[in-house]
Amino acid sequence: MHIFRPFLISLGIAGVYAATPTTSAQSSSVTGCHTHGSDIYCIDGNGKEVLVSATSTPTTGVPAQYTGCHSHGSESYCMDADGNDVLVQAEGTTTETASTDSHSEHASEESSGETKQNCHFHAGVEHCVGEGESEGGSSGASCGVRSRDYDIPLRIGTLFVVLVTSSIGVFAPMLLMKLPSASINGVVSTVIKQFGTGIIIATGFIHLYTHANLMFTNDCLGELKYEATTSAVVVAGIFIAFLLEYIGHRIIVARNSKNHSTETILSESESQQTQPKEHGHSSPEQQQHSTLAGLSHSHGSYDLTGPNSKFSVMVMEAGILFHSILIGLTLVVAGDSFYKTLLVVIVFHQFFEGLALGARIATLPGAIFPSKASMAMAFALITPIGMAIGLGVLHTFNGNSRGTLIALGTLDALSAGILVWVGVVDMWARDWVIEGGEMMNAKLGKVFTGGISFVSGLVLMGLLGKWA
Repeated sequence: MHIFRPFLISLGIAGVYAATPTTSAQSSSVTGCHTHGSDIYCIDGNGKEVLVSATSTPTTGVPAQYTGCHSHGSESYCMDADGNDVLVQAEGTTTETASTDSHSEHASEESSGETKQNCHFHAGVEHCVGEGESEGGSSGASCGVRSRDYDIPLRIGTLFVVLVTSSIGVFAPMLLMKLPSASINGVVSTVIKQFGTGIIIATGFIHLYTHANLMFTNDCLGELKYEATTSAVVVAGIFIAFLLEYIGHRIIVARNSKNHSTETILSESESQQTQPKEHGHSSPEQQQHSTLAGLSHSHGSYDLTGPNSKFSVMVMEAGILFHSILIGLTLVVAGDSFYKTLLVVIVFHQFFEGLALGARIATLPGAIFPSKASMAMAFALITPIGMAIGLGVLHTFNGNSRGTLIALGTLDALSAGILVWVGVVDMWARDWVIEGGEMMNAKLGKVFTGGISFVSGLVLMGLLGKWA
């Protein structure tokens, strides 16, 4: 049938043209076809030379004519011997131009698709993903300071919003654990502590590790010779946290042992003065038992065997404070187009993180004031302080400068390592799998409650990682 197709189309089109008095029958075909170089030219019905842009090279040489000429919009086409459309252009139009013009609309759509970008802020640094855009990269057009719109009154007002939210989050566990009912107190304590464990672990892995990796893979930083930089700095943070805790605990054990020895000597001296000489000596077994009992006892606020050692909590808070001040700084310098969305995410982030820290501070022995309150207040103030710093450098801060990217990436990765150590070892493992942990041999009801709370913390903070 394809042999007769040109003939049938020609008849149909000829009939159309015959019905139109202003069109000659000759316009349904182009004749006298010949070549100029690699281009094919023919003569139309008006005797003018036209360029024929064939989609494929004829296998039997240049045909004498093309028939079945018709229009698609503003363009004219004819049919070759195989029934394929060929584009017919006026003389002087090159093949390349004709091809470009025939696809101009499609090319325009592709071009607009390539320039379309999905930009958002991670840790205050604009991160764009789209056609022609590399992951973790900035726009690539410029790594200098970008001019953005900043609503200063809005930023000043939200500084106090973050302050109040952080304060509520960190102080709430201390107040809730003072509830009079022992059963309610126990449930509240379990829920908040295990929820906080999930928050800390997700913050380290999902938020801080991701932010650090985005900094170290940013196009404006250039190619790193060591591709595992992010992981290496995170491991360094883990080792630093371990070293601080190990040395700190050794110092505390040595101090407590010395103090206990002094107390034992004084106690024995007093005992010898008040008791008969024959009863003033105790057996070596009794003395050893007394020493071990003293070392296992918690002196003041130092619980050396549990996950709630004051030193462990202080190490955790140090990691949180490092990245909280960065959160405040980078929140303020984000553009207005994304500021409100980022603010909502940061408010929830700081509230949940405050709960996690507050739950561990609340379990430390001693009164709330002044030690616990000062630790909680440090967390509540640190993000607003970072926001105040951000307001001071609002128009000069360049999140895409090499020095800034290295500094932010390093601090985020170190903080991630610290929180990973504290979250996985001091909180998760010591509560659940290390001998003496409160969840290891707990009743099934408490295990179920703690497990659901832990997973909820992981999921909620993981979800927030989509925006911040």
